[in-house]
Amino acid sequence: MKQLLSLCRAAVDKYHMIEEGDRIAVGVSGGKDSLALLYALAQLRRFYPKHFDVIAVTLDYRFNDKDGDFSAIAALCKALNVQYIVRSTNLWKVIFVTRQEKNPCGLCAKMRRGILHDTAKIYTCNKVALGHHADDAVETFAMNLFGNGTIGCFSPVTYLSRKDLTVIRPLIFATEKQVASAARREALPVLQSACPADKTTDRQKAKEILEKLEKDYPALRKKILGALERSHVDGW
Repeated sequence: MKQLLSLCRAAVDKYHMIEEGDRIAVGVSGGKDSLALLYALAQLRRFYPKHFDVIAVTLDYRFNDKDGDFSAIAALCKALNVQYIVRSTNLWKVIFVTRQEKNPCGLCAKMRRGILHDTAKIYTCNKVALGHHADDAVETFAMNLFGNGTIGCFSPVTYLSRKDLTVIRPLIFATEKQVASAARREALPVLQSACPADKTTDRQKAKEILEKLEKDYPALRKKILGALERSHVDGW
């Protein structure tokens, strides 16, 4: 976690992600990435020179019309002295029952973002933090290139003028391996994904393609990330 915290601070400093008086809503899905981000920001809050506050927000998809059990995350938030909000939604029913989406990820992401942003505004937050790491950035680049024929990626910092919210990604310098190691060492309460589309997404396909390419082109992910930064693609 010490290494992850260092990488988190490096990203925060480079891209000026946190300013004095910020109130940051961390989107917590229950996966290792979002929990590691929550833990890192809660720790950073203790010594960062600019004062900021953190809350955690979980969207309950209500899979199979049942409320999710987030008691372990609630206990973590209590230990970290972080306010925890669980927002009940009808995402599972809309996407998998009503619409029966064959490619659900795009619609789900759009709806999820909307609910998360609205919740952040309700709780007077001016920023939303997401747990995307370096491997997510490289996979997003590959998805755009292979799927859409475009050069692009998500940005480290994005201002949403329609919502008057800023989205930040403090883990962008950390690899998935580093995030997983920190989550394991801190025994973070990682929840198993209940999504029917888990492990069958375009992101999973991009991950598998990159793994194959990296056998012939060592450190390919690192090189792509470096290219994003040197070319300043989408604010990198």
